[in-house]
Amino acid sequence: MSEPLILALPSKGRLKEQTEAWLADCGAPLKVLGGARGYSAEIEGFEEVEVRLASAADIAAGLAAGEVHLGVTGEDLLREHGALEAAALRPLLPLGFGRADLVVATPRSWIDVETMADLDDVAQLFLARTGRRLRVATKYAVQTRAFFARHGLADYRIAESGGATEGAPAAGMAEAIVDITTSGATLAANGLKPLADGLILRSEAQLAASLVASWTDAQFDACARLIGVWEARARGRRMACLSWPAAQDTAAEAAIGPFVAGQGDWRSHGALIPRNRLFAAAAALSNAGVGPVAVTRAEQVFEASSPAALELASALGRL
Repeated sequence: MSEPLILALPSKGRLKEQTEAWLADCGAPLKVLGGARGYSAEIEGFEEVEVRLASAADIAAGLAAGEVHLGVTGEDLLREHGALEAAALRPLLPLGFGRADLVVATPRSWIDVETMADLDDVAQLFLARTGRRLRVATKYAVQTRAFFARHGLADYRIAESGGATEGAPAAGMAEAIVDITTSGATLAANGLKPLADGLILRSEAQLAASLVASWTDAQFDACARLIGVWEARARGRRMACLSWPAAQDTAAEAAIGPFVAGQGDWRSHGALIPRNRLFAAAAALSNAGVGPVAVTRAEQVFEASSPAALELASALGRL
């Protein structure tokens, strides 16, 4: 038996729930082995795929080290490992969930600090008055240093955060923080505010592939088939199929040609078009006297080849 494709998925939290819901929606539900606390799983219909459950941070590290072929984790973690810059992995599909912002935040009591330039001024004054550099608590040291360097801010030091970063200023462990936020509510609850120009990254969950893992032909084929299913579901959410009586093909094609060109595809006595153009296309058909017109929601729309799989093949030198 050939070596399986190794796919790493989140093992806990909201990201785990969202990933499982996404897989189920794609028609490829996840089955956890060994009970609710198991750390391996399988995907229905993909026996050649070995699913490992791990923390989001460990998934990013596993991709960067080539220990897994595919993984779902946050873009913030992929960038923190430096794997994107080192070309150790390739994001393939943004998944539309797990959205969060990586931001610089300071105490709300610092009423004169609204921008990175203001923070730079405070850091210089802090150093002059105390002889110590301003402390910035974060789990994202790599991105913090790069962002602060772009803003010319040097009079600070990183305070590595192992717990709840937003509590560091109140606990006297740091003066400012860099952390992930979704709504800003947790920052506000801890007396913090994001800086106006302190957005480091808008992150979301990504399906990413390791470029340093060992890939066999069988593993790549399994990957391409799996990605094709996920792409087809994403495409299906965006498309709808119109159908009309065969005798009215000529009038129908003239009426909705502009709606199909470049964005859809013709079908026998029908057309596949973007859902956001559905009602305008239906009105055009009605104005042309075409009817009755039926609408079918597309569950999945498969292309002849997978764009993401082709991108990965190119990055791996398999083309």
